[in-house]
Amino acid sequence: MLTYALVTPARDEAENLRRLAESVISQTVRPSAWIVVDDGSTDGTRELMERLSREHDWIRVVPSPGATTHSGSLAVGRRAGRDIVAFNAGVAALEEEPGVLVKLDADVSFEENFFERILAELDGDPRLGITGGECYELEAGEWRLQPVTGSHVRGATRSYRWACWQDVRPLEERLGWDGIDHLKAEEHEWAVRPVHGLPFLHHRPLGERDGLAFARWARVGHAAYFMGYRFPYLVLRSLHRGRREPGAVGIIWGYLAGWARREERYADAAVRNRLRERQRLRNLPQRAREARGLRSTLADSSRESTV
Repeated sequence: MLTYALVTPARDEAENLRRLAESVISQTVRPSAWIVVDDGSTDGTRELMERLSREHDWIRVVPSPGATTHSGSLAVGRRAGRDIVAFNAGVAALEEEPGVLVKLDADVSFEENFFERILAELDGDPRLGITGGECYELEAGEWRLQPVTGSHVRGATRSYRWACWQDVRPLEERLGWDGIDHLKAEEHEWAVRPVHGLPFLHHRPLGERDGLAFARWARVGHAAYFMGYRFPYLVLRSLHRGRREPGAVGIIWGYLAGWARREERYADAAVRNRLRERQRLRNLPQRAREARGLRSTLADSSRESTV
């Protein structure tokens, strides 16, 4: 079976890392390495991981260069790709190449066979380059599946076959990195898809650390401009999101701000064209069905995955 290594960027994540460590240490297939990259934490994150590293020789904690080169608020740092800077530092700290490289967020947890199933999925399809689990968040006291469109893989448990990683690196140090690497992988004829029926729990709702809702969505729009989104598609996406989150109209603002300043766009025209082809209006009904038609609870997923 393939080997795998985990890299976790972390800034003030001591509480979350205690829970994550329980999930990682209990895995039926142990990682060859788990590198936690401390991004200037002040809450005991580094001390916690140093203690765990003394107990388990495959766990290490290393500093992130972003802790000294990035300044400003956490939201600004995330927009500038501070977590990707930390992730790259963790990859560089690996002592040997794994079969699978995992970007693992600190604020998740999962069952003990999670990575056994990830590896089995990759073993079963040699062309599968990027995969991961399906994200559940707590809503009104119930864990609910968070919808995605197409074959998008959530960044929190993003798992790269090492050969695919060589084709997509380096990751863009900005929001939108997980859309660009998906498209780059497909340009190199890798398949990208999650493992359906494989849940992970996300204990901090998406964007919770990123500030006010409108500003957060404006950053999403700014990233969409960089990636080369079709503007009509972006408007419809914003309106769809806005039915539940009024701040999502910020997507349009962020996109137009990038356009007004004539900011640069992602340089690879083939990647941009692949994205724009998917966003043709004729594809919108299918995208809408994907966004609405997913299972709503963790229990439903568990039942269906055993059928």
